[in-house]
Amino acid sequence: MKILKSISKIFAVIILAILGILVLGALTIAVLFSRLDETNGKIVSSGKVRTYLLYVPAGYDPATPSPLVISIHGFAEWPAHQMQISGWNKLADEYGFIVVYPSGTGFPRRWQAGGQTGDPLSDVLFISDLIDKLEGNYNIDPARIYANGLSNGGGMSYLLGCALSDRIAAIGSVAGAYVLPPDQCKPSRPVPMIAFHGTADPIVPYQGGASRGFDFPFPLIPEWMANRAVLNGCTGVPDELPATGDASGIRYSGCTEGAEVIFYTINGGGHTWPGGEPLPEWLTGYTSQDINATQLMWEFFRQFSIGD
Repeated sequence: MKILKSISKIFAVIILAILGILVLGALTIAVLFSRLDETNGKIVSSGKVRTYLLYVPAGYDPATPSPLVISIHGFAEWPAHQMQISGWNKLADEYGFIVVYPSGTGFPRRWQAGGQTGDPLSDVLFISDLIDKLEGNYNIDPARIYANGLSNGGGMSYLLGCALSDRIAAIGSVAGAYVLPPDQCKPSRPVPMIAFHGTADPIVPYQGGASRGFDFPFPLIPEWMANRAVLNGCTGVPDELPATGDASGIRYSGCTEGAEVIFYTINGGGHTWPGGEPLPEWLTGYTSQDINATQLMWEFFRQFSIGD
């Protein structure tokens, strides 16, 4: 009996220890996720509470109008991860602009960027309301507001260039998930665009069509970019940009109101942000470090402002 009691006590201690570890693990995961999913602002838009992560550089001067960069996460991503992947905060410190990382909706989190389901208007209104909110709290230059994003966020940036062309000066996209039909893009002014796409993207195929994860009719990416140049009134044969390692680019010029289109192809590149923090290669493919998409975007954006 004494032996049985001793064994029972040992088992009880072991069970309590296991339960303690499980509870501690669950709490740790919850804390880590809350940090990963960090946001520091919210607004009500279309009757729903929407959140965002805002970065204001230490050198921000309220007396000087500041550019605003809107950087949009991809499908199943979140604002803090987009901040981490892209590295926009570092450039914000260097050049003195404000960055905001808005949050999508649903589970997995996403943007209704003109696909076959959902209401893209609600996300467009959210971004417009977010701009209003930030303009009310900070000295934002309304002529220098730029949008960019990864994957589904790149598709959302494209949609903003169509639906908010009176507020968005230029757009950028990395591995953009373009599902909005080109004939539905009717901007009030031509919006300059810079884009990056890998030839080995396993999620949004460079050659178009459905991917292993999404049964969308993704367009042939070079053709899509050529159509964007047509939309902007660009004429002539595109100029080749100097190649850097596995990255090569073309520039469409002679565009209406100078709204150039630049397209970088990453040879062997995956569904990743060039020059940014690498994503798991087994899932998204190779992350090139031969160019920095964020730096090139900013150099492109700063050339353009609404009303010039």
